[in-house]
Amino acid sequence: MTTRRPLIELHDVQKYYGDYHALRGITLDIEEGEFFSLLGPSGCGKTTLLRTIAGFEDVSSGVVLLDGQDMDRVPPNLRPTNMVFQSYAIFPHLTVGQNVGFGLRKSGKSKVEIAAAVDEALEMVGLKGYGARAAHALSGGQRQRVALARALILKPKVLLLDEPLSALDKKLREQMQSELRRLQRQVGITFILVTHDQEEALIMSDRIAVMFEGSIAQLDSPQQLYRRPVNRKVGDFIGVMNFLQARVLGQTGRMVSVDVEGLGHVDLDEEQCPGGVPEDEASIGIRPEMMSILFEGETTAKRIAEGQVTEVEYLGDMTYYDVKFDGVEKPLVISMKNLVGRKVLERGDRCRVTWDARSLVLFG
Repeated sequence: MTTRRPLIELHDVQKYYGDYHALRGITLDIEEGEFFSLLGPSGCGKTTLLRTIAGFEDVSSGVVLLDGQDMDRVPPNLRPTNMVFQSYAIFPHLTVGQNVGFGLRKSGKSKVEIAAAVDEALEMVGLKGYGARAAHALSGGQRQRVALARALILKPKVLLLDEPLSALDKKLREQMQSELRRLQRQVGITFILVTHDQEEALIMSDRIAVMFEGSIAQLDSPQQLYRRPVNRKVGDFIGVMNFLQARVLGQTGRMVSVDVEGLGHVDLDEEQCPGGVPEDEASIGIRPEMMSILFEGETTAKRIAEGQVTEVEYLGDMTYYDVKFDGVEKPLVISMKNLVGRKVLERGDRCRVTWDARSLVLFG
């Protein structure tokens, strides 16, 4: 990603609610034109951080800079931001056009100018011609688009999105993920999304901050977060990851020698230890798609482990297998594409599983 200037800078931001420490020393930069996501479980502080940027929450200590300006004591309406709430907050008694143009009522613009701005905003979100429609007659996806248009018509430097897709059904949610990403690229402004949905964050973001208990555990690109989580907690939260006990035997140059439960001795590059090389006891992480079941007649030059299928979950395009490796206590999850001619295994079937040492991640 091309390096851009920081538009939002947070320096050691702390937030207390009485004795509760909601934000614990948050320091980060968010770049101009970036699609940035705050990802984490409920109660981790992501919405509090978003509201802090918006000005709806005061910081207990620390500095929030927007476009180089200190936001201390600057109210939300005077910040270069706008927010789309989870509920959308659409006025049901107004038309779509009146909802979208609501924020321009006191702008000094003429009715003709406001109408032109409303038309432009509605076309931007794919609702051209909807201006006269009653807001209460809209579907969930259309209400979400109206909320976006109402926020974008004010041309903020930063658009803040607090779980805006959570009320939509799965298919519409997936459609709107693509639409939001397209819209962000079209308008070119900074989007900050709060979500607890890992897949949503991976699909839409340039960078993601994973939060736990008021702190940022890892800030990285989607690919780096998925492939090289810095610790087991991040790896377990982002997608599905299998874990095996391991013991570090030593290190020679960049290569780390490890004994892995069920897999035996492997040599890993230091790059596969994103949180640092543990001294002794450790664990290995591997994603389900990084292992493959060898079907009848298939061979490989990669390593092979043997086991038994204990559970089968057929999803149409994919099948997920729980496979108990010989010498390993808990089954591992393996995902396989359902290609033409490839049979679906059944519970109790024995199988051979191939894997590559480069797909392993070592955690302390």
